[in-house]
Amino acid sequence: MDRKKLVLLLGALIIAVGTAFAARSMFAEGSAPEAVAAPAPTGPKVLVANRALPAGTIVTAEALGYQQWPEELVQDAYFLDGESDVNQLLGTVVRFPVTAGEPVTQGSLVSPGDRGFLAAALGPGMRAVTVPVSARTGVAGFVFPGDRVDLVLTQTVANAAAEGSLEGAETILHNLRVLATDQSTETGQDEEGKTVVRAFRTVTLEVTPKLAEQVAVAQTMGTLSLVLRSIADNQAELDRAIANGDIDIPDGASPEEEERILRSALSRPVDGKQTWQTALDVSKFRLQEERKAQALAAIARSNADAGGAGVVIHNGPTVRVTRGKATSEVPVVR
Repeated sequence: MDRKKLVLLLGALIIAVGTAFAARSMFAEGSAPEAVAAPAPTGPKVLVANRALPAGTIVTAEALGYQQWPEELVQDAYFLDGESDVNQLLGTVVRFPVTAGEPVTQGSLVSPGDRGFLAAALGPGMRAVTVPVSARTGVAGFVFPGDRVDLVLTQTVANAAAEGSLEGAETILHNLRVLATDQSTETGQDEEGKTVVRAFRTVTLEVTPKLAEQVAVAQTMGTLSLVLRSIADNQAELDRAIANGDIDIPDGASPEEEERILRSALSRPVDGKQTWQTALDVSKFRLQEERKAQALAAIARSNADAGGAGVVIHNGPTVRVTRGKATSEVPVVR
C-alpha cells in the first residue's frame, strides 16, 4: 500500500472515532436527569378541607382532616393538630368558601350561638322555618344538622259519604336540609367521641319563601313528621334530572360553573310530586267497613226520600231494619 492511501485511511479512522465521541456526548447531555425524591414535609399538621366547602355548609366529621404543612407557611388562624379538637367544630357553618385541600381558618367558620350564625347557614334566597316534632315524628332523634328530610302531613278529614272521618298522610315536601334541632346545631359527643342521640322538640329547616308558606299552613292542618332521606337519593335524583334534561348546563361552562349548577340542583328543596295514603289504602278491614257504611247511608237516604216506604231490590242476602214504625230490607255488603 502506498503512503498516500495509508494517510487517507488513518484520516478516515480519526474522523470516525471523533464522530463517535461527539454523538456519545450529545446523547449523554440530552438524557433525562435522574429523579430525586422530594423531601418529606417537616412542618406541623394543619386542619384542611377534604372537599370543597361552599359558604353555608354545615361542617361534618368527613369534611375536615389534618395534613402536613410547611412550617414557614403556617398562620396563627390555622387549626393545628394537638392544639384543636375537630369535634368542637362539628355543626359550625362555613362563612366563606373553602376549596379542597385549603387550610380552614378560624375566621371562615361560624359557631352556634354566634350572631348571624343562622343567616350564614342559609343559601341565597332561602328561608329558615321551624316545625314542632316529637320522638315519634322526628325519627326518634336520629336527625342531625346537615341531614336531608322529607315532610309528611298526617290529618283527619271529614268523610261525607259515610258521615264520619277519614285519616290520611301525604308527603308534601322533599329534600329539605336540616339547619338545627331545637336551638342548637351541635350533635353532641360522649367521652368516647360517639354521637349522642337526644330527643328534641323543634327542627329548623331550610326552605324557599313559597315553601315556608306551605309549611305554615300544613302545621294548622295536622301533624308534621320528618322522614330521613338516604344520602344516595339526592345523587340518583340528580342523575335522573340530568338524563331528562331538567338541568340546563350552558355550553362552554367552566368546570367551576358546572359544579356550582349541579350543587345547587342537588340541594334544591322540591315541592309537588305529592304521594298520599289513606286509612282505606292501609287497612282492608277499614275499607270493607267504609263500604258498608256508605251502602247503609245510601239506603237511609233512599228511604228518607221515599217517606220510609221505598223498596230496594237486592239479589243478595238482606237484613230487616226497623226505624220507629218504618221497616226496610238492608243488603249485606261483603
